[in-house]
Order: sequence, then structure tokens, then C-alpha cells
Amino acid sequence: MSNSFNTATTVSSNGKNYQIHSLVELSKKHNINRLPYSLKILLENLLRHENGVDVTKEDIDALCHWDAKAQPSTEIAFTPSRVVLQDFTGVPAVVDLAAMRDAMKSLGGDVQKINPLSPAELVIDHSVQVDKYGNQSAQSANEDIEYQRNMERYAFLKWGQKAFDTFKVVPPGNGIVHQVNLEKLARVTFGVEKDGVLQAYPDTVVGTDSHTTMINGIGVLGWGVGGIEAEAAMLGQAISMLIPQVVGFKLTGKLPEGTTATDLVLTIVEMLRKHGVVGKFVEFYGDGLQNLPLADRATIANMAPEYGATCGIFPVDAEAVKYLKLSGRSDEEVELVEAYAKAQGMWHTADSVDAEYSSTLELDMSTVVPSISGPKRPQDRIALSESKAKFQTLFADMEKGREKKSVAVTTEHGRFDLKDGDITVAAITSCTNTSNPAVMIGAGLLAKNAAEKGLKVKPWVKTSLAPGSRVVTQYLESAGVLDDLEKLNFFVVGYGCTTCIGNSGPLDPAISKAIQDNGLVATSVLSGNRNFEGRIHADIKMNFLASPPLVVAYALAGTVDFDLYNDSLGNDKDGNPVYLKDIWPSTHDVAQAISENINADMFNKGYAGVFDGDENWKAVKTSESEIFEWQDDSTYIKNPPYFDGMTLQAGSIEDITGARCLAKLGHSVTTDHISPAGSIAVDSPAGKYLNEKGVERKDFNSYGSRRGNHEVMMRGTFANIRLRNQLAPGTEGGWTRHQPTDKEMSIYDASRIYAEEGTPLVVVAGKEYGTGSSRDWAAKGTNLLGVKAVIVESFERIHRSNLVGMGVLPLQFKDGESADSLGLTGHETYSITGLENGASKVAQVTAKTNDGKKTHFEVIVRIDTPKEVEYMQHGGILQYVLRQLAQS
Repeated sequence: MSNSFNTATTVSSNGKNYQIHSLVELSKKHNINRLPYSLKILLENLLRHENGVDVTKEDIDALCHWDAKAQPSTEIAFTPSRVVLQDFTGVPAVVDLAAMRDAMKSLGGDVQKINPLSPAELVIDHSVQVDKYGNQSAQSANEDIEYQRNMERYAFLKWGQKAFDTFKVVPPGNGIVHQVNLEKLARVTFGVEKDGVLQAYPDTVVGTDSHTTMINGIGVLGWGVGGIEAEAAMLGQAISMLIPQVVGFKLTGKLPEGTTATDLVLTIVEMLRKHGVVGKFVEFYGDGLQNLPLADRATIANMAPEYGATCGIFPVDAEAVKYLKLSGRSDEEVELVEAYAKAQGMWHTADSVDAEYSSTLELDMSTVVPSISGPKRPQDRIALSESKAKFQTLFADMEKGREKKSVAVTTEHGRFDLKDGDITVAAITSCTNTSNPAVMIGAGLLAKNAAEKGLKVKPWVKTSLAPGSRVVTQYLESAGVLDDLEKLNFFVVGYGCTTCIGNSGPLDPAISKAIQDNGLVATSVLSGNRNFEGRIHADIKMNFLASPPLVVAYALAGTVDFDLYNDSLGNDKDGNPVYLKDIWPSTHDVAQAISENINADMFNKGYAGVFDGDENWKAVKTSESEIFEWQDDSTYIKNPPYFDGMTLQAGSIEDITGARCLAKLGHSVTTDHISPAGSIAVDSPAGKYLNEKGVERKDFNSYGSRRGNHEVMMRGTFANIRLRNQLAPGTEGGWTRHQPTDKEMSIYDASRIYAEEGTPLVVVAGKEYGTGSSRDWAAKGTNLLGVKAVIVESFERIHRSNLVGMGVLPLQFKDGESADSLGLTGHETYSITGLENGASKVAQVTAKTNDGKKTHFEVIVRIDTPKEVEYMQHGGILQYVLRQLAQS
């Protein structure tokens, strides 16, 4: 490695000397003290990886001279220290690695070159579903069902753990990846020996889940990427990126009594969405940081995808070190974190000088009010005081002014009337909040107060408690509130994402029937981070995000058509009305319970043998071959076609002629819309495929669990039940009209006909295309359907990158133009020219109607960096990496 700036020096910690690349030394030559904390981490990364090829002296100079106000234009190569994965995105990543080994063998290369070069840790958290709930045996029953459904996938992951170096798996039942990352996996500062030299450098990470940003709360720079980009990073490829703009978010004051970190983050999401931070870093600073516990910072950082930023980072300070000690990190690890941050001038104190930012916002936290958000976007915050009126307005708009309905329903819990607005799912779920002791213990204390007054959850509410780690259960038990949550039917159902990602499980059949037969507007309230249409449950039309204490309160109310300030939650044992203010725990009581009931021993116990697994995991059998033995009859794991017929020579980016539109969509099309994670309908193309393969309906599992099978996933692309394709008006779900016959059919069936005809395809949509999860299957499925280009008004960051990674051309309408303004209906044929093998930033599109009328317009080619041009020329990032390794 080069050392053009002579920054190599040492730092002493624990009696050892670690080599570092000193930013203090660099600051003697360049004015870098003004740089935001996040850019200092990037700068160190460049200094350490300077080799004159991937990272040059000019790259480092460019970052040293960063212009905060300039539009990003300088490409750099960022090399993360490690990769984290979850099983929904991790299984297809390991499938791709296994397929790459097959392809490497076919190309005559060394299969051992397909091996992670940096630590890669996968946490199995996305597969447990809430099949059973409301009793003590729910957790064990759900885990048993999880293993039955996913044994083949888990055997495959266990094979991967044995076959690939530096690849570890955290087995099921341990927690959610981002919480496990925060509580256990994160190093904050690496201290490792490389090439015989003891080195220290910042922990940086990319993850196959958009909420990887949660780790920003402890000062670790990281963000979500698609599985394909993560695979490339695992194989030693630097991540190509533009030096970003950095938005400074100043926090002052402290949260008032009666509010939570959830209320704060929903306020921040709303503010940053309005400000516009897509593709930018957000950095939090200000004297309010001293009033923010680490867990609150992690909650804010977690929702960076919801406010649209690449990351939302906090600096390393005394609070971060305090958390590292609390969570059981060794004295040696903690001392190195502090020594390194101070040696690099990155240690934050109350009198630290503010950095230079591209733009700034400010929030006085004392102005935050209790809030929820919904019914289908996290940024749509609603003050709790206005929630009842807001629901009534939303209902009137959605149902076009019809009167509210009431339907008699009988279940094992008795007979009751189910009404519009009734809450059928109330879930304490998600890493966003279950990692935060204040809101979890707050929920427990609220439950305790409610139970003491004799309040009960309404019988139509499906309740669940899914902690993000086993530590949470320990401290709830220690604080004496787990029993109280159980008295209100909030029993632990498992340790995983559950309801937050759509694994809410079935509703009572009688309730589902009443909703479906009568068109009731059922609702959910969850402590999650996303509430997109169709995500939580197919029968639920409105989803609201709320803090865990409010989830419990709403479960008591039983409806969102309710004023929690003025409506009674029921009567106490003496017949007196009980209001939310009567059971809401004080900030003092919550803080006292935290200080008395959470300690490092809990974390050490909770994570002892975390990679070993329980008896279920130990019983999973798998092969030990370096090449995976694909099974032709498998419906979970199949060898994907990405490398079929591949040679060592790259291709080119060619113009597209005679393309048809597969789908014309509106605004805010999420990756959930494109590639759903939830249940597979029996009459869907994916359901029909599984049925033909002899899979019984009860064993369909979810789309997310079948991401290792491209046949299922391509059939599930654009199959979300709430997708509205304007080519097939009056329908919802994966429908389109084949052109020019205008025959209505499933999107998958139409794609097969187009493939037989040799017709390339495009997708046309509006703003914020690809928001949500870092779901690489949204790009993979698009590719496999034969889509060559996606033309939209704007892209969300990760999905645009994923499209490039799969060789699909991302094109953007020029400002002020859209499909509607240009009069495009989707019935045209499309020709896209002037791509010049990726050299041109603008392309010409001609849309020709069936009667010969032509519309000409220009689009911006969103291949953003020279490295991305190379990926596109190779047909995708994996093909690029494979050719590089095969020829090395």
C-alpha cells in the first residue's frame, strides 16, 4: 500500500502499539478538521487502502478539499471492514456465491478464490412467523414451525458456514441482526494483526438490509446495500461511491415528560423527508446529544432509510464507551475505541467545534409530542392528540364517504362486533424499538399499571412481543414486568423481525372472513419502522407505527378510531374510567427500572455461544464439500441462471429497440411492491409453481424464505397485492395487459410471452421508485422478467444501485417531465438510443403508439460512476467480479 501523505504512525492502548493512518498528521497539511465525522472515517479508509489504482493520491486530495455545497461528482472506492447479512437476503447471497464457485470451475479458475476476504456475519432473524401467540408456549411452537419450514435453507446456510472462510452464522432464536450487531458484533474500532503488523482502524460495515444504519448510533459508519453489492464487498471489491453531501442535524434540549425516542424519530423522519436527503449522509450534533442515551441514538440511526439518507450517524463519545461497557465488551476493546478516537481527533465532547455541513436543520427536542405515523408511509407523522380525527379523515377518503360498518364475529374469545378502524394486530416488534430499554420497560410498566386496574386487551386484537435479543427478555423479567405484559396477552412469540417485515402470521379465520366479506378497514399498530401497503398483513389496509407503550395502549383501546387523551380505556375494578394518563409511566420510574435491572452480565449471558445455536441448530445436517450439491427437486435452493453461457470477455451497453412496457406505475413504488416478502397466494404464479412441484399450501412459506429459488422469485416480482399497474386499470396485484393484443394476464405470464417473441421490456414509474428495503430481488426479479430499462422520475439510492448491479438500465426523466406530462400510457413501443456504451449521461427515447404517433424525449442515464459503467458492460456486478477473479 502507498503512503503518499506520510500518515502512518502508532497509537498505544492496553500496553500495545497499533499502527494507524493519522488524521492528525494529515491535518498539518490539509484543513480537514472542518470535515464531518463521517467523512473523516471515509478519509481514513482511503489513506489505508491507497494503492495508486483503486485509491489514488488524487482521491484523497479530493476528499481533503471537499466542497460542502457542491453537487457530488468525485468517485471514490470505499472498502468496508466487514459485512452483515440477514437470512432473507443472506440466503440468495450465499446461493450466488455457490453459483459463482460452479461458474469459476467452468471457467477453469480456482474455486477457493470465491471466499470472503473480510468478516461476514449472517443473523437468521427473518424467518420466524407469528403462527402462535397469546400463551406461554407460543415462542417454542413458532420456533419448531420455523425449523420445519426452513430446514433446507438452514442446512444450506450451515454448509456456507463450513465452506467459506470468515463467514459466521448466528442461528435462529437469538435476535434481530441490527440489534445483535449493536449489542455484540460491532467492534467500533478494529485491532487486528495484518501482514505481521498490529493495526487499528475504524469499524465500517455494509449490510444486506436497509436498517444496517442502526449501527451509526454508536459511531460506526455503515449502510444497507443490495445482496449483490454485499457479495462483491465480501470478495474484496471496494464499493464505488460519490463523495456525498453531509446534512447536519442539530439536536438541542431534551425530550419532555410523556414522550419517547419513537416520537422523536418519527419527528426527525418527517423533517428530513421534507428537507430531502436521498443519497446524502446525515450527521447528528449539538448539545442535545448529551441528553440522548445510546439506545435513543440507535433508534434514530435505524430509520435512516425512512428519512431517505444513506446513513444517520452519531460520533464516538463517552456515551458510546459507556454502552460498550454495559453491553459486555472487554476492557481491552473499550480502551482501544477511546484511545483511537482521541488519537484521530474524532472523540466528541460537549465543547467540540461544529463541522462544516452541506446544509443544516435544527430540532429542539423539548418540542416533540407523542406521535404515530401512517397509514402507509413512515414519514406521515400524526400527533397523537389528532390521531382520531385523522383516522376519520383517512377513512372517509379511502372509502369515499361510506358509513362505518359493524359486523358480528364469534371466535374462541367470544362474540363481539368488529368495526372499521379496529386493530387486528398490535405488535411490539422491530429492532428500531426493541433495542431501546426505555420504550420496552416503558411498555412493561404501562402494562403493569393497566393490569393492576383490571384493564384487558380487546378480543379481536392479535398481540405479540418479539424482542430483538434475549437480553431484552432478561431485563423485562428482572424488572418484574414480563408477567404484566403477558397478563395483557403480550407473550414472547420469538426472537426475530416477525410482524415488522410481514411475518405477522394468520388472523383468526372468523376475523379474516368478516374483513374480506364486508370490506372492513382493519388496522394494525406496531413498533416497527415500515408500514407500507400490504406489508403487515393482506387483510389490513391501514398500518400505524407507534412506540411500544402506545402499542399496548392501542391494544387496550382496540381501535385507532380513538382519542387516547380523552376517551376512556375502560373501567378499573371500582368502576371508575381509566385514561392513558392514569397508566403512563413517568420518565423517572423508567430510568430507575433501567438502572436497577440492566447490566453487563445479562449481555454476556445472552450472547454466550451465540454462533453455536441450540439443539435444533446442532441437529441440522449438511455436506462439507467446497462445491454445493444442488438438488433438482428443491423448491428452496436452486442454481440461478446469471452465469449461464458466460465467457471471460465482457459485453457492451447497447441501445434498446422495440421494447414494450411491462408495468406503468405511480409514485412511491416500494421494493415491497416490486418483490413482496410475505405470504404466497395459492392462485398466484408462484403459488401455481409450488403446487405443480407438489408443495402443499401449508408449506408454501413466504416469498422472503424462498429467495434462494429464482423460479419462485421471478414469478413473485411485481406480485404485491396492493400494486396498481396503470396498464391494467381496475386491478390490484401482479396484472398487466400484453401489447399489442391488450389481453389481461399476470405480469409473469406476459413476460414469458414477450420473451418468446424476443421483445425487450421496460418499466415506467413516478417519483421515489424503489423506496424501502434493500431488497436485491426487486432488481434480480426485474432482470429475470426481461426488463432492460426502468424509466422513472426519481430512484431511491439502494434500488438504483441494485438495478445497475443486475445489468438493468436506470433512466430518469428530466426535471419537470414525467410519463403523464409526456402523454405516455404504457401501450407504446420504446426505443432507447445514444447510450454510447455507457459514455453518455443522456439518452434519447422514442415512444411510438400503435397508430404510429411518436413522442421523443431525453432521459438521464443514472449509471453514476465509471465503475458502474464497467458493471453494466459485464452484465452486472457479479459477472464483473467473477471475470476479475478468474483472470487474476
